[in-house]
Amino acid sequence: MLGNNTPVNILQNAALASAPEDRRVRKYLLPKRIVLKEGDVTGTKFLTEDRPPQINLAYTTTCTIKGKGYIILDYGVEFHGAMRLLIASTDPRRIKIRIRFGESVGETCAEWQGEDDTATNDHINRDIISDVGFLSMNEYGPTGYRFVRIDNLEDNATLSIKSALGIAIYRDIEYKGSFECSDEALNKIWQVGAYTVHQCMQEYVWDGIKRDRLVWIGDMHPETSTIQAVFGYDESVPKSLDLAREETPIGKWMDGISSYSLWWMIIHYEWYMQNGDIEYLKEQEEYLTALLKVLIGCVDDEGCEHMPDARFIDWPSSDDMIGLHAGLQGLLCTALTTGATLLRELGNVTLAEECEAIAKKMHNHVPDTNNNKRAAALLAMSGIGDARAINSEILSKNGAFGLSTFYGYYVLIARAMAGDIKGSLDNIRDYWGGMLSVGATTFWEDFDLEWLQGAGRIDEPTPVGLKDIHGDYGNYCYKGFRHSLCHGWASGPTAFLSEYVLGVKPAVPGCKKVKIEPRLGDLKWARGTYPTPFGVICVEHVKDENGNINSKITLPEGVERV
Repeated sequence: MLGNNTPVNILQNAALASAPEDRRVRKYLLPKRIVLKEGDVTGTKFLTEDRPPQINLAYTTTCTIKGKGYIILDYGVEFHGAMRLLIASTDPRRIKIRIRFGESVGETCAEWQGEDDTATNDHINRDIISDVGFLSMNEYGPTGYRFVRIDNLEDNATLSIKSALGIAIYRDIEYKGSFECSDEALNKIWQVGAYTVHQCMQEYVWDGIKRDRLVWIGDMHPETSTIQAVFGYDESVPKSLDLAREETPIGKWMDGISSYSLWWMIIHYEWYMQNGDIEYLKEQEEYLTALLKVLIGCVDDEGCEHMPDARFIDWPSSDDMIGLHAGLQGLLCTALTTGATLLRELGNVTLAEECEAIAKKMHNHVPDTNNNKRAAALLAMSGIGDARAINSEILSKNGAFGLSTFYGYYVLIARAMAGDIKGSLDNIRDYWGGMLSVGATTFWEDFDLEWLQGAGRIDEPTPVGLKDIHGDYGNYCYKGFRHSLCHGWASGPTAFLSEYVLGVKPAVPGCKKVKIEPRLGDLKWARGTYPTPFGVICVEHVKDENGNINSKITLPEGVERV
């Protein structure tokens, strides 16, 4: 019997019928404003009008570009998707136009000079020359963007545009988690972090939506932490974890980076604690067991890590060999500890005890962090380093300088472990708030507070005398406009605020028991929701005049507070 929703010819084609399903949706977005226009350009207001996404014969009201000229459109928020350009007419019948997508206004004006240029077409085309004709509906992309520049490339030609519709492509899923507190800046940051990860949740969990659009398994840890706090469960996570496993035989390292196999282990532990799916965990048993045996061999008799190349924690630590060792010491210890918990769930007590013994031995080697905040945070989280001492001597120094958008998350956690929740909140306000202060609607691949000095905004042309905060900065693989301004690993504050301010954390697999330990810092109140397999936990915490926290907590049936 034929299905009700699938075209007959597809069902009758065996190859198509068994093809993977794309569960994402497409929705049209109108430009919110015209950023800039140059040349003989008229009728730009028509591009912001809500019109059917279909070309037709009634095209008397159009945006017209006569001769060489351009317009830059702003869709109001960065998103993953394409653009549908509805062209009413061209004179002559076919002309050449240029489309440039940008995460910033500056990127839409960047010239691609070739392979080594930062205005790159790597991974996906953002700079496109197209031959177009009248009464056409061409789609360009997809990529990650907020702004589009459309150029008429010909002197003696006229281009008439009915509409330039953004096409948002995303998973249509419910935001089950929420967060609200007495500081509106933190509320905004929680929301932007959640939205940033949502954009990266495509068929798989990507690192970013412009570049690379790959499953980098280490990048995924802050992303999966945010997914758990906002969505609870989503199939994109196990699909991505399994892809990394299937592409990486034992003896190799995920994504070619030894630490990323450690993150695979840690993500599986936290995913199991959140969702409690023992059958899915059993699917990992063979690989997980073999990987832990390899990791045991990466610790010497003195408890010192010897992870092989490529050795990596985050990009800003790449040239800091001392800090890198400290970070890997903490990360490997955490992977062995979490892996041992999973082994016990799977009934392999013998190997679990061996992993625990090796992790305990690693506490005998406390390496110098070289004042690297990110590495120091990993040592604190693993228990090798004392969180209070690390916070006092390293993490609390020099404000939010020395963070990265990836490992800043772990600095927040380590400061909270030290009892310095206000320090964590101040870091969030200054660092992630710094991106919002220059027009960001999603969080970036990297950021440094120093970039704000003498820099313009991303949502307007950079004034003469100021730095282009997108094009003039960046490092390593993300120089200039190659820098991704929607990167899921930067979402850490969203997960942090749910786990450490609302205070909700699974205590046993599947959230059958949860800890709720609010930490308000300098906040007067905080409330929100946290998703579990049994339903949503609702909490509200209010600080009284004596500094005591009074809480109202509603637990779904099947969930117990411990």
